[in-house]
Amino acid sequence: MSTDVNSQKMDDDAARMGAKQQVEAFEDPPVARALFGEVRWAWIWLILRLYVGWEWLHAGWGKLNNPAWTGDKAGTAISGFVNGALEKTAGSHPDVQSWYGAFLQHVVLAYPVAWSYAITAGELLVGIALILGIFTGIAAFFGSFMNMNYLLAGTVSTNPILFVIATWLVLAWKTAGWWGVDRWLLPMLGTPWRPGVVFVHEPSVTSDRGSGGDHVTAGAR
Repeated sequence: MSTDVNSQKMDDDAARMGAKQQVEAFEDPPVARALFGEVRWAWIWLILRLYVGWEWLHAGWGKLNNPAWTGDKAGTAISGFVNGALEKTAGSHPDVQSWYGAFLQHVVLAYPVAWSYAITAGELLVGIALILGIFTGIAAFFGSFMNMNYLLAGTVSTNPILFVIATWLVLAWKTAGWWGVDRWLLPMLGTPWRPGVVFVHEPSVTSDRGSGGDHVTAGAR
């Protein structure tokens, strides 16, 4: 009898060890699930979203009304910015890395007018999207991408703060725009892995009466 009990215990231990080794996913902690997935905490992201959105909108609006960015002298401001960044590539521990300096010199500085308009439009679009809560996660991603490029160009200012907040907004993309257009837009459009109601076709049922009775046909609208 004791042998059977010991054998059963060994089998149970082996099963538990096997289950531990076959872990396929780890659950998020309760705090992360609440902040990034529950709409009751969406007001936190609203405050951060409005702050970051206003910073981008203010910066973009200033460039839009600056002739050195989008006027007759478009490209002048960004050329001066890039030349200043290139001066920071010297030394053993430069503020601007050589590979990024090469990008600035051969890609950005070669087309200053185009980049000047692109940056202005990008800042305005990100600002408007964050304030209104339209595709908040995507807007925050592109905002953080611009922050990263400004940091790589040797400009600190508020970029580290905006970058961190934008990263949080990306993580909270499901609820960050709840107090905004995303509250209705995301359920309508859905995601690449789960289409929204706009892309889900409901079956339509038609009834054909014949000698054999009703014939039901299911189709897509």
